[in-house]
Amino acid sequence: MDVYTLPAATHIAHARLRVADLERALTFYRDLLGLRVIAADDASATLSATGALPPLIVLEAHPGARPRPPHTTGLYHVAIRLPDRAALARTLRRLVTEGWPLYGAADHGVSEALYLGDPDGNGLELYTDRPREVWPWAMGQVAMVSEPLDVRALLSLAREPAEAIDPRADIGHMHLQVSDLARAEAFYCGLLGFTVTQRAYPGALFVAAGGYHHHLGLNIWAGRDAPAPPPDAAGLVAFGVRLPDAESWAALLARLEGAGVALDAQGDEDGSRRARLRDPDGTGVVLLAPR
Repeated sequence: MDVYTLPAATHIAHARLRVADLERALTFYRDLLGLRVIAADDASATLSATGALPPLIVLEAHPGARPRPPHTTGLYHVAIRLPDRAALARTLRRLVTEGWPLYGAADHGVSEALYLGDPDGNGLELYTDRPREVWPWAMGQVAMVSEPLDVRALLSLAREPAEAIDPRADIGHMHLQVSDLARAEAFYCGLLGFTVTQRAYPGALFVAAGGYHHHLGLNIWAGRDAPAPPPDAAGLVAFGVRLPDAESWAALLARLEGAGVALDAQGDEDGSRRARLRDPDGTGVVLLAPR
């Protein structure tokens, strides 16, 4: 198949998560993180940073869903990107004030990041990017690192906790646990058109569009050939990839059709054209573009 590259303005749109208790999940995403509800009923809730479309997080209620077992594929984390260090610090201050634990914190050279989990064990990263002009590159790859983050210094930027998440927040990237890196690369790069930005990190691959440090992290840290989680487990259902225009969306769908890729669904919704397919490990990928 010919080499295909996604348009530079392509970005991650949203994440759809399966949760065991919708009200418990809303207490976390709405009341703690400060996302705003667009719509909610007994079966689902849709949230964004502004309270208006497009969504960032969609919660699906599956009463009794159990935590995703270890050593299975699926979500490593959803990465919510804050616009600057001050916004990240205010959200951190809110987490500290409410006593919500962090899994860790890191300086990645390209970004500063905090790690935590939601009540169902879904991993989250809260981060802010450094300016692109200071991102380290080596041998044509972004030289991301994992150094200690001075959390106290970050926290000193915010005397008061955020009342709500910054309305400019979005999803900067998704990080997935996969069963086979070569197969995941063939799908996300060879088929969908992402470009590898770093392959030197042990057991992981990072890919992006438009020269971003990464829109997707892919790792085999759950084990090579790890199985998919059971269908009754909490976790990632699907995530959205938004293309900048209908023409590039249609061209990608034609490419998928030519490769014999089956689409779960295709149509218009919320002002967007959308088509859904599944990656080699069964994770849903929703391709979006303006109508």
